[in-house]
Amino acid sequence: MRLTTERLILRPWEDKDRGPMARIYGDAHVRRFSPKVLTVEDANVRIDLAIERARTNGFHYQAAELKGSGELVGLIGLGVLSETVQAAIPNHPRVEIGWVLAKEHWGKGLAPEGARAWLDYAWSIGLPEVAACTARENAPSQRVMQKIGMIYDPTGDYKNRTFGEGHWLRPGVVYRKRNPTQ
Repeated sequence: MRLTTERLILRPWEDKDRGPMARIYGDAHVRRFSPKVLTVEDANVRIDLAIERARTNGFHYQAAELKGSGELVGLIGLGVLSETVQAAIPNHPRVEIGWVLAKEHWGKGLAPEGARAWLDYAWSIGLPEVAACTARENAPSQRVMQKIGMIYDPTGDYKNRTFGEGHWLRPGVVYRKRNPTQ
């Protein structure tokens, strides 16, 4: 699967992406709303998993590179959630949209630009709905969700089991967007 936008190429992972993505995943500020920064090994496992899930489902989170320079800015895409994750979040649909960008590319509108392309793809294959979930405290991701027309669903609020009781990142929120053609 390859999608293009005005400034981005959203494409399958390549070996050349492993080092840059490991640096992004290893940045404590980028990962501040996540359980931990990831090691190079963790990043490689995530890329390998994304490649496998794309083979299985036809899509998954993919590399996002700048047109022209070819610089990897992070990942943007759709992911089919495991049954365990779906069960943990009330009324959670099967497919989630997500993004992780290098901090030097924040505030440029790249995440919404790439996410809109993925939503267009989701509608083109007939998905009825796409969701996004994040920590309640993750206002930057929620702003992206709002920019792409997603609506907060308070019935989807959940507790992220990755974090212990009372942890500031445990409360999670869900945003949704329905396919406008259905």
